[in-house]
Amino acid sequence: MGDGALATRREFLGAVAGLGAAAGGIAGCRSRPEGWAVACRDAHLKETGQPDCWAALRFLGIGGLEVDVKEDMSCPSMHHPTKKYSLASDDGIGEFARDLEAAGASVTAFCMHNHLDERLEEEVAWTGRLVAAAERLKVGVIRIDVVPRKVPVAEFLPFAIGACKRLCDVAAGTAVRFGVENHGKITNDPAFLDALFNGVGSERLGLTFDAMNFYWFGHPLDELYGIYERFASRALHTHCKNLRYPEDKRNVRREMGFGYRDHAAPVYDGDIDYRRVAAILRKAGYRGDLCLENECLALRKVPEMERAEVLRREIALLKEVASG
Repeated sequence: MGDGALATRREFLGAVAGLGAAAGGIAGCRSRPEGWAVACRDAHLKETGQPDCWAALRFLGIGGLEVDVKEDMSCPSMHHPTKKYSLASDDGIGEFARDLEAAGASVTAFCMHNHLDERLEEEVAWTGRLVAAAERLKVGVIRIDVVPRKVPVAEFLPFAIGACKRLCDVAAGTAVRFGVENHGKITNDPAFLDALFNGVGSERLGLTFDAMNFYWFGHPLDELYGIYERFASRALHTHCKNLRYPEDKRNVRREMGFGYRDHAAPVYDGDIDYRRVAAILRKAGYRGDLCLENECLALRKVPEMERAEVLRREIALLKEVASG
């Protein structure tokens, strides 16, 4: 493991020492701090070791969720021993709504994993179904992928503009907006993002703002906060994760994805200062969530018995940041 990584099991345990005190004041998911909602991706719920998704939310002390929705409108990461959640029918939406209410929870964003340039018509139809469900459940943001898979990169911008206009048209007359996540080799490029937003020209299209992904892309640390300021007004939703590079790699231009497996870190133990990120978002009038997306647990092969405590410590930090 490289410098700046959690190099040994002992070091890792040291990083989470004292967590009980930090998490001890976390209230149930009906109680949120003043400020932004704190949420997590639903895939993390099972990593807590709790028997179902609602118990996991209580364990983490949050009520916000980003929920993955597949094309068949199933929500497979909302794990439960007796239920399989689906938004494909009125009954399914009703059951999900009742269970959210019973848990004191809300969906801060739905998440689609799109293949726009491979099957645009099917993607538009799926989006229409999800927008209708989002309206019923009062979910204001859908996270989307704008990633070239089939169309050549040199031709992708005009395609992406046209495709995103189609999605925005689907949501016309609703309160639903779309957050393009900056990830991969295209949407972490500020020039591409500017051209996309300007080309679509709709307030329905914004950003699922992932502070770490810009760093992963290769932007030097001392340039990141300027990029954040550039796009903060576009943010509708967030993904919060972190990287910790050796000092000599932080402020140089790196190849995309450099050392991610070795240097992925919890939000509280990385190079990106989330208090500074929050100050930038707050100044831009951001009104969304702080949504935890932890990729270091799997990449670093953190033992399962330790994962829940890392997640709780990350949530504790995000709650502090969200409350201002």
